[in-house]
Amino acid sequence: MPARRQDAAPEGCLAVAIRIPVRIVVLVLVLPVRMVWDALVVGGRFLKDTLFRPLGRAFMWVFAPVGRAFVWLVEGIATVVAWVLTGLGYALAWLGKLVFVWPWVGLWRYVALPLGRALAWLGNVLLVVPAIWLYERVLTPVGHGVVWALRGIGAGCAWLWRVSVVTPARWLYRALLAPTGRGFAWAALGLWSAITWVARGVWAGVTWASLGLWAGVVWVASGVWAGVVWASRGLWAGITWIGAGLWTAMTWIGRGIWAGVTWTAMVVGTLLRWIFVVPAVALWRWVLAPVGRGIAVVAREIGEALGHAWRVAGYISLAVGRFLGRLFRWIFVEPVRWAYKSVLTPVGHLVRDAVWRPAAEAARSVGRTTRQALASARETARQTRADIRRMLFGAPREPEPVALAKPRSEPGPVRLAKPGGGPQSGPDRSRGEPVGAEARTLGSSTTALTKD
Repeated sequence: MPARRQDAAPEGCLAVAIRIPVRIVVLVLVLPVRMVWDALVVGGRFLKDTLFRPLGRAFMWVFAPVGRAFVWLVEGIATVVAWVLTGLGYALAWLGKLVFVWPWVGLWRYVALPLGRALAWLGNVLLVVPAIWLYERVLTPVGHGVVWALRGIGAGCAWLWRVSVVTPARWLYRALLAPTGRGFAWAALGLWSAITWVARGVWAGVTWASLGLWAGVVWVASGVWAGVVWASRGLWAGITWIGAGLWTAMTWIGRGIWAGVTWTAMVVGTLLRWIFVVPAVALWRWVLAPVGRGIAVVAREIGEALGHAWRVAGYISLAVGRFLGRLFRWIFVEPVRWAYKSVLTPVGHLVRDAVWRPAAEAARSVGRTTRQALASARETARQTRADIRRMLFGAPREPEPVALAKPRSEPGPVRLAKPGGGPQSGPDRSRGEPVGAEARTLGSSTTALTKD
């Protein structure tokens, strides 16, 4: 064990310094206890084999009511002891609650819970309330302004599109294109049959007029499109400038909020670390861990010393027990054995050969003679009873021999009676047909009194 433990992990000077003294002290303390324990074990086994087991059998077979009463008494005592232990358990439970549970409950209720509530209030004041104020007082008005600006910009763009594109196109369609088209349609329908000969000229005029009108329409549309493009570029530049300003403001506000939150979290974390974590780590590292290691080393050495001392005490107790057993054998057992073999056994053989065997043989001879006399007396009494019965009732009749029946032959054909004819003929005895039992009549009685 020490070699394996040394191979597993190096030991400190504390374990090496306290091992030998602790083992010596523990051996001195454990040796009497182990010897007393072994003596009690040997005495208990001896009492069990020689006293308790016979007494137990006697109690089982003779003193069963006493045993039941004793069991009832033990059960009563056990019940009382259980009540006492239950009350003691309740008291210990109350004491344990008083010592271990209620201090932690008070610490939680009166220290940790108010501190948590204070930290929650501090977090609410430092984080939640500024965030709500910022949302309600800054972000919401800014968002509403942005929405209003975007709505105004959208309304302006819609008005500009309607004024610059939709209204001129509608006016051009109503004032120029529609009347011109109607005039051309009226002229074409009215003068189609009349001016067929001048169709080529009219077609040339119509073509020239259409080209001019198309050139005018194209010039007007180009001007309108240039105006729309210029207005759209101005609106987009304005929207871009406003959005860039809003994004810059929101970025600056967000960075300020994030810096405040980060600084608050850092301050709170540092405060909590120096209040709770650093003292706990220092207590664990510099107080609890060294004390625990020392206690673990001392407890381990004491446990190993107890086991080692118990085993060594067992060997010592075994040697002392063997010495005492051998001494008891030399003092008591060997003299008794010598007396039994040298004195009692020859005397017993002499008594057996000179006294018990002749006496037993004589007793067996007397028994045989007595049994023979009793058998003769029983036989004589039996013969006497038979003679008296013969004189009073006569000799019993000799049994008559019974004639054996003839072997049966093959049965012949059975004669059946005709319908409505005479009675059926009986079996033919000469052919060996089976004969049934005859009916009982007054002339054929079967009682023993009317037999010949």
